[in-house]
Amino acid sequence: MDRQMYHYATVSKALQDLNEKGYTTDFNLEEERIKNHCEDFTIEHIYRYEGESDPGDEATVYGIKSKDGEKGVFVASPGAYNENSAAKVLLDMTIKGRAGQQS
Repeated sequence: MDRQMYHYATVSKALQDLNEKGYTTDFNLEEERIKNHCEDFTIEHIYRYEGESDPGDEATVYGIKSKDGEKGVFVASPGAYNENSAAKVLLDMTIKGRAGQQS
């Protein structure tokens, strides 16, 4: 499935829309699961929000789906992308997906 990018006014609006689409699990509470079993997940939606005046408002919202059909969200701030984080795993999955689409 092609990933969808949406542009919303706020992160809250993105989360609300994804919730209405069935993305109800908070995968931020399950970072170890993403890190240890990334092959079990696909990224279906990506939303990047850049705060107009405050860089602290920047975030990326991922709408992800597990192999067993569980859908949820993961919200990552710019500081969340350290080497051993679920946010870094999701970023790497995004990069691999883009490379695969260009092949």
